[in-house]
Amino acid sequence: MSGEKVPKDGLAGLRENWKSDLASGFVIFLIALPLCLGISLASGAPPMAGLFSGIMGGLVVSLFSGSYVTINGPAAGLIAVVLHSITTLGAGDARLGFEYTLAVIVIAGAIQVVLGLVRAGNLTVFFPISVIHGMMSAIGIIIIAKQFYIALGINPESKTIGGLILEIPFSLDKINPEVATIGISAILVLVLLSFSKNAFLKKLPAPLVAVVIGVVLGIYFDLEDEHSYTLLDHTYKIGPASLVTLPAHITDGIITPNFSLAGTGIFWVMVVTIALIGSIESLLTASAIDKVDPYRRQSNMNQELVAKGFGNFILGWIGGLPIIAEVVRSSANISNGAKTRWSNFFHGFLLLIFIVLLPGLIHKIPLASLAGVLIMVGVRLTSPKEFIHAYQKGWDQIVVFLVTIFFTIFEDLLVGVAAGILTKLIIQLAFGVPFKNLFFSHVEMKEEGNQITLRIKKALIFSNLLSVKRVLLKLPLGKSIRISCEDIKFVGYSALDFLNDFKNDYERDGGEVVISGVADLVPISNHPQASRRHI
Repeated sequence: MSGEKVPKDGLAGLRENWKSDLASGFVIFLIALPLCLGISLASGAPPMAGLFSGIMGGLVVSLFSGSYVTINGPAAGLIAVVLHSITTLGAGDARLGFEYTLAVIVIAGAIQVVLGLVRAGNLTVFFPISVIHGMMSAIGIIIIAKQFYIALGINPESKTIGGLILEIPFSLDKINPEVATIGISAILVLVLLSFSKNAFLKKLPAPLVAVVIGVVLGIYFDLEDEHSYTLLDHTYKIGPASLVTLPAHITDGIITPNFSLAGTGIFWVMVVTIALIGSIESLLTASAIDKVDPYRRQSNMNQELVAKGFGNFILGWIGGLPIIAEVVRSSANISNGAKTRWSNFFHGFLLLIFIVLLPGLIHKIPLASLAGVLIMVGVRLTSPKEFIHAYQKGWDQIVVFLVTIFFTIFEDLLVGVAAGILTKLIIQLAFGVPFKNLFFSHVEMKEEGNQITLRIKKALIFSNLLSVKRVLLKLPLGKSIRISCEDIKFVGYSALDFLNDFKNDYERDGGEVVISGVADLVPISNHPQASRRHI
């Protein structure tokens, strides 16, 4: 499709592509509605918070974001961060903790705007791929651990993530059968639709189908009325507490931030965590979607940070969750034929119309259905394939991956990321990377006619990649580029991944790239992009 005319942007793009973008926006709205609600509840926030985020991300942020077909909204990747902020800052008071967290979101959004203005769109370079994958897998485990009990109607005794994980096998005798029927049905629907070969079934928005079935079961079990039922000599309670609760009017859901903890250290830890993790996830999503955009458009990463930051700044003032560019919804957006940012706009507009006109329908959604949907999100994030892939990339990658997971689960997300990065740096020092080259790469460039040669010396790793990346991305198109790695003692997985992506992108635009010297280094595993060292 690369030979086709690139869709116009702005109002011209709306006139040109409104039919395809409206159709895709409608499908994304159907997928996003249950996810916005589920992510809110899993984060410990009011249900309206996630809906505000989906609406803001679509109606406002989409219009000036740096990407073209990504979908903005609340995401599973920030559940652990927001939940930790609410519970830690609120010290047991969920409402107060949410108000404090809104203040965190306001400042984190402002920081993201500043990061975009100072052109920090290369932020992801400083985070090894193994750390990012470990962080996402840990988030998946946290989601599963929290939602397991909601999906089965169990009241857990543990309050920590580690405790919840350990308690799972000892809690199965406390299952509420009717609630569990709803939660398990949602999981089964998602699994069956994902494996279906039927073309019609594959096009159905699986999360919405799971929730609709949950609504039908909820009506059958009469969840709107508080009552008890007996099964196999056990009595169980059930009622409206098992359903989503929304305010009567959208404006009643507005909650304002509380800045009274702004002078404390823990408040600023939360600010840094949300700003950092939210920025990384948005940039990674935009980069991933650029690779599958049929029109080969490149996102403006600095503008992406400014847009997300502005959205988060506003959301913090009205009671919304922080937003990112979300990869699954964005991928579905492309799959459904979206061509411009207007599909994102339409998805936000439809969310607004739905909650204004039909809030009563949302109240009929069982929490167990949303929990089932989120469990499958968690399973996707922490799939066994992620562990296998990390192992195949080399022992250094799996060690960093597991360290990140461990500290994220048993401490918090920022500690987990920091521990993963520190572990990676220690491993690279052990491989012989000079300390002075941990953060600065030695690069020499020589140009002769149409040939440009870049000679990289000592080491090329995630933490010193930025200087090389800046040089490569400034090169004119259509040249013959030679990247010489003959003088390198160690090259890391993240650096090789970037070099290969650069080679593919540059050659796709008509240039030529030769990477020499890498084959002379010894890989630490059989993976084609495994870290390599000189022996």
